[in-house]
Amino acid sequence: MSKIWKITLSYWWQILLLLGGLILQVNATLNLPKLMSRIIDEGITLKNTDIIWSTGAEMLLIVCIGVIGMVIANFFASRIATGFAAKLRDELFRHIMTFTIAEIDQFSTASLLTRTTNDINHIQSAFAATLRMAFQSPIMAVGAISMAIATAPSMAWIIGMIVGILLVTAIVVISLALPKFKLIQILSDKLNLVTRENLTGLRVVRAFNNEQSEEAKFADTNNELTRTHIAAGRIMAFMSPIVQFAMSGAALFIVWVGSHLVEENVIGLGSIIAFMQYATHVMMSFMFIAMVFIIIPRALVSVRRINEILKAKPSVKFPIESEASPAASAEGVQFKNVSFRYKNADQPVLENISFTAKRGETTAIIGSTGSGKSTLVNLITRAYDTSKGDILIDGIDIKDIPKRNLMDHIGIVPQRAVLFSGTIESNLKLGRKKATQKDLERAAKIACAYDFIQKLDDKFDSRVAQGGKNFSGGQKQRLAIARAIVKDPEIYIFDDSFSALDYKTDLTVRQNLKTVTENSAVIIVAQRITTIKHADKILVLDKGKIVGGDTHANLMKTCPIYKEIALSQLSEKELT
Repeated sequence: MSKIWKITLSYWWQILLLLGGLILQVNATLNLPKLMSRIIDEGITLKNTDIIWSTGAEMLLIVCIGVIGMVIANFFASRIATGFAAKLRDELFRHIMTFTIAEIDQFSTASLLTRTTNDINHIQSAFAATLRMAFQSPIMAVGAISMAIATAPSMAWIIGMIVGILLVTAIVVISLALPKFKLIQILSDKLNLVTRENLTGLRVVRAFNNEQSEEAKFADTNNELTRTHIAAGRIMAFMSPIVQFAMSGAALFIVWVGSHLVEENVIGLGSIIAFMQYATHVMMSFMFIAMVFIIIPRALVSVRRINEILKAKPSVKFPIESEASPAASAEGVQFKNVSFRYKNADQPVLENISFTAKRGETTAIIGSTGSGKSTLVNLITRAYDTSKGDILIDGIDIKDIPKRNLMDHIGIVPQRAVLFSGTIESNLKLGRKKATQKDLERAAKIACAYDFIQKLDDKFDSRVAQGGKNFSGGQKQRLAIARAIVKDPEIYIFDDSFSALDYKTDLTVRQNLKTVTENSAVIIVAQRITTIKHADKILVLDKGKIVGGDTHANLMKTCPIYKEIALSQLSEKELT
């Protein structure tokens, strides 16, 4: 059973109350025309005021019961739809949080945003609209047809004609509109992607004076979505005049046929009026049923898109029951003949990687763009799983370590410093909620962030905008480094984390780090030779393979690729 069905069934008792309210409302609605007929045929025609008063009082009571039923139905319909959407959104977000980078890439960030917001809103709206109509309309249609036939059997053919017209119309409209609704969701994803790309890359667009090209790209997607919306709207609009024609035609037929029957004393005037009201209820019920058949397929498009995410299984599975946890030792991080290939890729990104990053030592990784440096460190956190080989932390295979235990031992500073909306304090405490103010100040000083924090009006309580956009690139990197230090992990991973720092700050931060990483394994991915020059071991990657692994001085003698990279940045004198 899908999670969407499980969430729906969790509201079973509220759905029963909703159904009870609808039954009260429908029962009241179906009884009113019969009572009106009695007033006309037995009260007004025969001038019997007792029947008029008693029947009128009965009608008033039935109306009150119907109102109570309507209030109950509307209340629970809104409550169920709102709660359902909230639970589904929460379930979807929790599931997305289990995804690895591979699943994020598979769906794309833009599509995940659309599905989490736009698609769930579609489902909520459809759920709220159809909860009442899906239950009420069939009951009302069957009841009204039965009452109409019992009231005037000789005019039952009119009901059959109306139902036939409405059914044919509904089938045609649904078959034409459904493909349009599917296309609308796809185009919404595309528009979201174009918008997101341009907003996040606005500086680049302006720098290359490419506004007109991007505006044209947005306009094309927007116009295509608009045309599809208009086409779907026109199809839906086609149904309204057909229904109106059917209702007006039915009223005409009923009056015309009924007048002859009244004249022949076959049926009373009140029965004709009651039959007309029942016919109206039948038409309205079928119109609502047709709307349900239009709304539901459109919502099912969103349901399928949500289910695609909920059914997607993370490619990386962490153990749950295992209590395996790295214990402090000198082994640190060990790669054993590790190879990695992206899904559907022809060539491996990494091939036969073997090395050990020991505790108390700094292991640096350098190489040309695309050599696999960031991919290598992503394997340590299991953003991806190895295609071949094993990665061990203190002698334990990372595939045997539960996620929380693994992440508790790793402090990573990514290539792109990411800060979250909140305060500086909340960002620094991201990996260690119980950190004290002294811990924060100490980490900020080590990361050379303390001085600029103290210049802010609210110090550590200063606001951080979404993505840290109210800080410079260097400030964000220093805060990201401080965040890792606050966590106090056994393994530090710096993925090109010093690139936005000037040489002086870079040197100061690295020297300060030595005071907190004496018992930790430090892995630094960098492009600048000055950042890794004094590392205990430098690994040189080229096309996914380790072509050198030694100290700076030895690599300058034995590794041509490393020497080439070094000489492209510094002179021979500076490298000695």
